[in-house]
Amino acid sequence: MNKYAAEFVGTFWLVLGGCGSAVLAAAFPEVGIGLLGVSLAFGLTVLTMAFAIGHISGCHLNPAVSFGLWAGGRFPTKELAPYIIAQVLGGIVAGGVLYVIASGQAGFDVSAGFASNGYGEHSPGGYSLQAALVCEVVMTMLFVVVIMGATDKRAPAGFAPIAIGLCLTLIHLISIPVTNTSVNPARSTGVAIYVGDWAVSQLWLFWLAPIVGGIIGAFVYKAIAGKEE
Repeated sequence: MNKYAAEFVGTFWLVLGGCGSAVLAAAFPEVGIGLLGVSLAFGLTVLTMAFAIGHISGCHLNPAVSFGLWAGGRFPTKELAPYIIAQVLGGIVAGGVLYVIASGQAGFDVSAGFASNGYGEHSPGGYSLQAALVCEVVMTMLFVVVIMGATDKRAPAGFAPIAIGLCLTLIHLISIPVTNTSVNPARSTGVAIYVGDWAVSQLWLFWLAPIVGGIIGAFVYKAIAGKEE
């Protein structure tokens, strides 16, 4: 149960920190942190939690990562469902806390997006479904490649959280304009259920694409890592 609790807390922190920065601070008058700040916030949540709980649960914080590590032979099948449940619940609770905080400001409108992921008219840059699908698959694929490489027994010890956190930052810098960046079904679900409507109807993409990308990433890393891995 310690591992599942760690995944719950870690995913809670990822959604609260990452989505919270987007909802509360991205466009704050005059001192908003903008796209760069939100990207850093997501990366910092993973970096800090990787140091805090990596030794407890592996710090997946993401169903797509769990699927990827499972496909790569790094994670047992029996723990896949419990990890994903813990991650999704952590994301939903974090979304609830963020909703309570954000709704304390006059004029708050959850239908404006609440950091939800979307495509078409709900993409920040107006990108199509096809563009969003390709973006999420490729970004998640490379995220899993970096995770598996940084945690390979042949990699320099102790630096994996830094590489993984910076990778997630880079992913957000690239893809926020396209989908608002998911690469994580738990992150997407954690805020989408409070928006309802379009956010829930488009949520399928942000489960399908990251999981497919994560599994592909595992096979890509296995192919380039060699037999020693």
